[in-house]
Amino acid sequence: WVAEAAPQIDYWITTGTETSDILSHYADVTGHAPEFPEWASGFWQSKLRYSSQDELETTAREYVSRGLPLSVIVIDFFHWTLQGDWQFDPRYWPDPAGMVKRLEKMGIKVMVSVWPTVNRLSKNFPEMWRKNYIVRNKHGAAAQMYFVDNNAEDGVYVHYYDSTHPGARKFIWEQVRKNYFKHGIKIFWLDACEPEMMPFHPDNLLFDAGDGLAIANIYPLENVRGFYDGMKAEGEQNPFFLCRSAWAGSQRYGAAVWSGDIYSTFDALRAQVRAGLNMAISGILWWTTDIGGFRGGNPVDPIFRQLMVRWFQYAVFCPLFRNHGHRQPNTSDFNGAPNEVWSFGDEAYGIIKDYMFLRERLRPYVNKHMKKASSEGLPLMRPLFLDFPSDPVCFDVDDEFMFGPDYLIAPVMDQDTTSRMVYLPCGEKWTNAWTGETFEGGSRVKVNAPLAIIPVFTRGDSRLPIENLGLLH
Repeated sequence: WVAEAAPQIDYWITTGTETSDILSHYADVTGHAPEFPEWASGFWQSKLRYSSQDELETTAREYVSRGLPLSVIVIDFFHWTLQGDWQFDPRYWPDPAGMVKRLEKMGIKVMVSVWPTVNRLSKNFPEMWRKNYIVRNKHGAAAQMYFVDNNAEDGVYVHYYDSTHPGARKFIWEQVRKNYFKHGIKIFWLDACEPEMMPFHPDNLLFDAGDGLAIANIYPLENVRGFYDGMKAEGEQNPFFLCRSAWAGSQRYGAAVWSGDIYSTFDALRAQVRAGLNMAISGILWWTTDIGGFRGGNPVDPIFRQLMVRWFQYAVFCPLFRNHGHRQPNTSDFNGAPNEVWSFGDEAYGIIKDYMFLRERLRPYVNKHMKKASSEGLPLMRPLFLDFPSDPVCFDVDDEFMFGPDYLIAPVMDQDTTSRMVYLPCGEKWTNAWTGETFEGGSRVKVNAPLAIIPVFTRGDSRLPIENLGLLH
C-alpha cells in the first residue's frame, strides 16, 4: 500500500475471535450503513437513456400491464439543460412532480442521475467560480474534462465542483433540492464521481481539503456526504445513493456502489463475482452491477441473450437487483436499443420473468439480512470463508458465494455452459435447491445447469421459495 503524499500515515489494525468480527469492528470505526430501505430490494429498470417523460412513463406502464414487479425506474444523464444547472430540461420533462406522483401510484419510485460536472455556460458557473467551488489545478486554472453536453454538438470542456469544500456541497444540494427533491425524487444516482477527468493527474490538482495527490481519492466520499447531509436535513431517515466510486466509510452515507461501465461479455460477468465479494469485505454492503454489462450487447444476438439470462440469475442474489446498459445499435442521442426485460426474445423473457418473481419471494429474506448487515457490518453477499473460516478450501473459492447464511450461489459464467463444479463447505448438509438431492460438505460436485438454472444449494434445513415458478419445466 502506497501513499504518494501525506503529512502523516496512521496504521489501524483490528482482530476478532471470528472472521466476521473483523468486518463488524471495521464498521464500528468507519461507520455502519443506514438501515436498508425495503423498496430498494425490488427490481430496478434502467437504460441509457429514457429521453423524455413520456418514454419513461410508457415503459413503467408496460411493466405494470405485464404484471411484472418494478420498484425503481431510472432517469439517466442528459435530462438536464446544461451540466451544472442540475435541473430537468422542460422541453422533454414538462411535469416532473406529476410524473413522480403517477409512478408512485403504480408503486414505482424514480431515481435521477446527478453528475458533479459544471459547464462554463451553466447559470451556476460564475457564482461557483467566484466562491472557489470549482476544482482547480496548481496554476489556478479550472480542472476540466472534454466531453459533450446539451447544445454542444462538437464537444465542450466541463469542470468539477469541489466536493471537499463544505460550501460547495451545500450549494449543490440546494440546486438538487429545488429542482429534483421538491418534485418528490428522493433517490439519486451519483455518477462520474471519481472525478472522471481524462486524463486524471491528481498531482496537479488543488482541492479545498488539500493537495490532490494526498486527498483526491476522498472525492466520492465527500460527494455522497453532501447529499446525505442534505437529505437528513430534510427529514429523510434512510437516504440511498447509487455511486460509481467509494472510499473507506462511504457506506455510512448510504452509498450503494456499482461496478461501473463494464463490457457486455462473459469475461466481465466472471469479474463481477470477485468484484462484489471484494467490495463486501471492504465494508461496502450495498452492491450492484449493470445486468448484462453496460458497453454493448445487441438484444437480437443469441449469445447476448444467453448472457442476459445468466447475468439476471446472478443479480437475483446480489444486494441490489438492477438492469442497466447501453445496447446496440448505438444512436446519436445516446438512447441505444431497448433494454427492457422483454427485449431479448421469448425464451430469455420467460426465464428472466421467473427470476424476477423469485427475487420478489426472496425480498423478505433480503431485507431481513440487509438490516442485519447495517447493524453488524456483515454483508448479505459474502465469500464462503466468512461463514466457514475453519474450512481452508473456502479461502480459495472465488466463483461462489453465500447469500446470507442459508444459500450458496454458484453462477454460470461461461458461454454455452450447462454444468459446473461446485464446492460445498465442510460441516454442513447441502441440498440442491432445484432437485432436492443432498450432499455432505467438504466435497466438489458436478451440477447440471441448463440455461434456466443457476446452481443454488441450501444449507441445513433451509429452503429456496421456487415452487410454481416453472423454471424446471
